[in-house]
Amino acid sequence: MGRRGDAREGPLDAPSDGPDRSREAANDVEWQRELWASVRCAGALLVLLLLVDWGTGRIAPWRSALWLALAGLLFVVLYPARVSAGGNWLASRGLVRERRVRTDLLMSVRHLDGISQRLLLRDTLGGRVQIDPEVLVRNPRLWSRLDEGARKAAANGSLLCGATALRRIAVRVERETAHAVFKASGLE
Repeated sequence: MGRRGDAREGPLDAPSDGPDRSREAANDVEWQRELWASVRCAGALLVLLLLVDWGTGRIAPWRSALWLALAGLLFVVLYPARVSAGGNWLASRGLVRERRVRTDLLMSVRHLDGISQRLLLRDTLGGRVQIDPEVLVRNPRLWSRLDEGARKAAANGSLLCGATALRRIAVRVERETAHAVFKASGLE
């Protein structure tokens, strides 16, 4: 079996009540667009800084390397987490590592306010994932997988807090889905 809190298990030691591998994973459909937007922003900054240096006549290899490093830093800051969910698990893959939680063993779901809203999910195995709630709103399949697992967690008593945060997201997902249906059918 893997480390404590790791929802990934080998095929021989997978318990019968573990993650459901029978269905394919749902992924964030907007992730690739967000990735290219971060590449474009970093590239635009690099081009702008190089053009300013060239226009002032102060372009030098060391300054170009500095601007390249600055553009790279901007890309790292803007890099979007890739969120995916399957049967009884949800994962967020950043630039360096992936974090997973078992949704059927959720212990808490907290809505964190601030400059950017976040949803913090924790499971009983020690897994912890932080995601943008907008990812769930614009991806009903991801929300469905999370909701399915959270209902199991609530039924088995492991979900101690977070029902209110999940209800708020459910309302937003239903509202956005209804709006998309009305728009597609021309009833808007």
